[in-house]
Amino acid sequence: MLRARVDEGLERRFRELAMKRFGYMKDSISRAAEEAILNWISMVEGEDLEFEGYPVEVIDGILSDVKIDSVELQHKVKDIWLLRVVKNCI
Repeated sequence: MLRARVDEGLERRFRELAMKRFGYMKDSISRAAEEAILNWISMVEGEDLEFEGYPVEVIDGILSDVKIDSVELQHKVKDIWLLRVVKNCI
């Protein structure tokens, strides 16, 4: 499943066109989204893609709300991982 947040006006136009193209059926939005994604992939796939920005800053931004130090975070991750491994072995 894919979730994305898009502008409300863009979503409205997308829904209208999807229903005009595929009919007013339950899967018309999904079919249009798949077609749009396939078109985007075929357009971008041959390009030489590079990450824009500094990855450490991105990670720092993602973790900005975490209020524990890195060592404690590593221990929590290890504990979670161990619990999942044990749960899958049972």
